Amino acid sequence: MSTVNRPIHPRKCILFVAENATLAQVVRLAVLARGLDASRYDVHFACAGFDPMVFAGFPGTLHSIFSLPRKTVERASAKGKPIFNLNVLERYVADELALFAEVKPDAVVGDFRLSLSTSTGLARIPFAMLINAYWSPHAVRDGFPVPDHPMVRWLGESMVARFFPRVMPRVFAAFAKPINEVRRRHGLPPIGSMLDVLTHGDWTLFPDTPLLVPTVGAPPTNVYLGPVLWSPAMPLPTWWTAVPDRKPVVYVTLGSSGLQRCLPAVLRALGEMDVTVLLSTVGRELPAKLPANVFSSPYLPGDRAAARADLVISNGGSSTGYQALAAGTPVLGVATNFDQFLAMTAIAKLGAGVLLRAGTLKQESVRGAVSLMLAGSSFDEAARAVAQDFAGYDSRQRFASEIEKLLV
Repeated sequence: MSTVNRPIHPRKCILFVAENATLAQVVRLAVLARGLDASRYDVHFACAGFDPMVFAGFPGTLHSIFSLPRKTVERASAKGKPIFNLNVLERYVADELALFAEVKPDAVVGDFRLSLSTSTGLARIPFAMLINAYWSPHAVRDGFPVPDHPMVRWLGESMVARFFPRVMPRVFAAFAKPINEVRRRHGLPPIGSMLDVLTHGDWTLFPDTPLLVPTVGAPPTNVYLGPVLWSPAMPLPTWWTAVPDRKPVVYVTLGSSGLQRCLPAVLRALGEMDVTVLLSTVGRELPAKLPANVFSSPYLPGDRAAARADLVISNGGSSTGYQALAAGTPVLGVATNFDQFLAMTAIAKLGAGVLLRAGTLKQESVRGAVSLMLAGSSFDEAARAVAQDFAGYDSRQRFASEIEKLLV
């Protein structure tokens, strides 16, 4: 077992390492890194790519590190297969140990970089994992939602829901197996099943609140930061002031990981309704023809769009979902992967949103859900209650406080 020798610095060195599976993993760490006091911390950030929208003017040192391509992660997630094999994990661990030797961090913070539990353990560096609380083994839940697996389209949701609880332990164990095997190879003890692997760290930081995602029996090292929100700093499109206010406004963005083939059905449904649509494609390809009530842009400042909207339609993930709720706007989530189902299940349970399944999405179901959510006040009231809850949290300030404890 090797140990990184750390020189004495006037500032503590904090290394952030993001898996580049989705933009969310990168921006959450970038937001928290920007919140650290530069006079007290020497900030380093490692990931596979550095989007100028996220890293322009970043107050730290950037390091490129290998990650699986996003398409590879998306394909594995869509098929319900383990994402990382032994060879990939061994490469990750070797790259991380080399990076530690170069940077000599006093602490490491990761987001979905599951190899860090091994590399930091080998290097004996304090490690904090950022992960949503709905992945915690201590999360309060009625059960797990049925993911958007191809079998749902073949057999139907009700039939798959019958046997999913029986196969779930095997699926979770298969996901965790390569992580535990890599640890065994390096002389470290196994962590456990999937939920244990995802949340493992000396400190586990939840970008959620207990109101939205409660836990029971979690150790004191599991800490709620509150939502970690990000929106690109960019000018508003020229059409922003021309958007009519006399109709309900619906903000649509499926993000970087939403199922793009769902967008035409969403837009056709909204095109038949008396609403105004603000569409952000996140740089992805637009449908050939847009309805007349759609105002589109490759990128929008999501915080302002969510605040202006009466309803947000997203992929159901926590990034846009929490951004909408912070503005007091309810969410219609068109979920694809398991993370999105978990996030949207929590939002829907509080009455602040509605969950639709991307794999079997129909134009009629979108229209029905939008009509329901715009017609009543209960969704608005629930979203405003979450917004009030969110307002009591400063995630960057809480993170800085937790880093101090991690370094003791």
